[in-house]
Amino acid sequence: MSAPAGPEGYATVNPFIITADADELTRFVVEVFGGEERAEARTIDTDGLLLQAEVRVGTTTIMLAERKPDWPFTPSLLQVYVDDLEAVLERALARGARVVTKPTDFFGTQFVRVQDASANLWWIWQHGEAVWDAQDGENEWSAEGDDKGWGEISPELAYIHDTLLEAMTALRDPRSS
Repeated sequence: MSAPAGPEGYATVNPFIITADADELTRFVVEVFGGEERAEARTIDTDGLLLQAEVRVGTTTIMLAERKPDWPFTPSLLQVYVDDLEAVLERALARGARVVTKPTDFFGTQFVRVQDASANLWWIWQHGEAVWDAQDGENEWSAEGDDKGWGEISPELAYIHDTLLEAMTALRDPRSS
């Protein structure tokens, strides 16, 4: 299956983040992930709020807009591959992100989860040599339908699972804080 034709700099699917303080989040994406903002895409609405900004990160363009006062809180969940996980994490923390899931080995690949100041969750991955340890073709991913919990499958999987559940149940609108 071939990918549909799109303009230069755009992936087949491009995320659009509607958030409070979209200018700050734009700077976060530029500084943390080495993104490049497309100045010609920046559009300000008649109410003075940012209607669209675009930041290219690798092969993807992330679009951002300021949340209008009567729009609901809609945090984004994004996955990003990077070459230097520790450096990206350091930049994210310097820009006000907080660690949700500390750097963790995931079958030979490293990842960390952070939440930015606008409450978006970022899965940051550094690809490694993936090592899958399936026994006889069994699905090792599911804790459903058996008596084993995630911790019995793997302490790392339990930690990854539990920190996601904790982060998602703790999501709060930054405007109401």
